[in-house]
Amino acid sequence: MIASICLFFVVFFIVTVKLSEPTVMTLNLPQTDENISHSRLGEHNVITILLGKNSKIIYYGGPLDSPVISPKETKYGENGIRKELIQQNKSMQANSSKLHKSKKLIVIIKPSSKSTYKNLVDILDEMAITNVQNYAIVKDFTPEEEKLLASK
Repeated sequence: MIASICLFFVVFFIVTVKLSEPTVMTLNLPQTDENISHSRLGEHNVITILLGKNSKIIYYGGPLDSPVISPKETKYGENGIRKELIQQNKSMQANSSKLHKSKKLIVIIKPSSKSTYKNLVDILDEMAITNVQNYAIVKDFTPEEEKLLASK
């Protein structure tokens, strides 16, 4: 009887200790490669979102040197980046059905060192709300993107 009670407490404490250990969700980020360009991904289905200080968002479509969507500053929420992402998603689906090829919107999110964690969480919420399934968080800024973020 005493042995079974002791065994129960040993098992109880082992399970309790195991359950109280912190667990971590892994986040797989792409390897940075200097040779990755919008042309390899496709010009018309890539949007880059730059996150700056004071909740500033600047987005553009395609490569920055010859953008399909010229750089624009916007805000978070229903009338900001969400509206643009929904519009681009609809446009992508319409073009896909015309071409009989499946093309999906790809969003590259680039948080600057001056943006906050809240900004990153907010933009990830926008990805979920707008049902954008193909996105990447990239920490590398080109010199042109840094100038663009500083100028606007």
